Amino acid sequence: MATARRPSKQMLRLLDALSVTPNEWRHGYDIIKETGLLSGTLYPLLMRMTDQGLVEAEWREPAQPGRPARHAYRLTAQGLALARATADERASSGFKEVSV
Repeated sequence: MATARRPSKQMLRLLDALSVTPNEWRHGYDIIKETGLLSGTLYPLLMRMTDQGLVEAEWREPAQPGRPARHAYRLTAQGLALARATADERASSGFKEVSV
């Protein structure tokens, strides 16, 4: 039986950012600006979390004509539950995330 791994610091940062407005679709660039994660960290993490059912992704049409379509991301119900559980766990243990 496989044991559940604890989320990485990067995943916790991403969960925190996405859980603020869980029903809102977010573009990767906006998430990068908010979290400080590098694109080489963020996009593979989003792909893994999508495969795990924590995040959903979809192509979004551009807001301005002539711009390319972009992926947008948001938490699933399972992802939001994990975000809340890890936030509660960190709060009860007195753990504070160090911002970059």
